[in-house]
Amino acid sequence: MPQTEATAKAVPAGGRGATSVADRVVAKIASQAAREALRGFSESAHLVPPGRSKPHATVSVRPAPERERASRGAADTGAAERRTVLGQARVHIAVELGYPSDIGAQCGAVRRAVAEKVSGLTGMDVHTVVVSVEQLHSAHTRGMRRGRTR
Repeated sequence: MPQTEATAKAVPAGGRGATSVADRVVAKIASQAAREALRGFSESAHLVPPGRSKPHATVSVRPAPERERASRGAADTGAAERRTVLGQARVHIAVELGYPSDIGAQCGAVRRAVAEKVSGLTGMDVHTVVVSVEQLHSAHTRGMRRGRTR
C-alpha cells in the first residue's frame, strides 16, 4: 500500500531513521584537526622528523538518542536555535613535538581545535580531549638512537 502524504507526516522526525558516526571517522577528524593546529607552531614543527609528526587519535563514542537541545548559552526561542546531538565523544590524541618549544600552548591549541572540529563536523558533544605528548624531538638528539644529552 503506497504511503499517502498524510501517513508520511504522521511519523515524527525522530522515528524515521537514525544517524550514527563511526569511531574511526571521529578519530580521523580529530587527527586532522590536531595536525592543522600544530602547523601554527613552526619553531617546533621543523624539529620533528618527517613521517613522525602525524598525531594519533583514539576515540570513544557513546551514541545518544537523537533529540533537540537548545544551543549552549541561548534561550529556547525557536527551531532555528536548536541542534541535534548525535552522541558524546571522548578523544585521546597522542602527539610528538619539537623541543624546546611551548608545549603547553601546543597542547592547548590541539585540545581546542579537536573539540571544535569534531563537534562542528559530527554534531557530537565532545566531553573530554586528552592530549598526550608521546615523544619530544630535540635538535641536540637528532641522529642519536639512545642515551642522554649532557
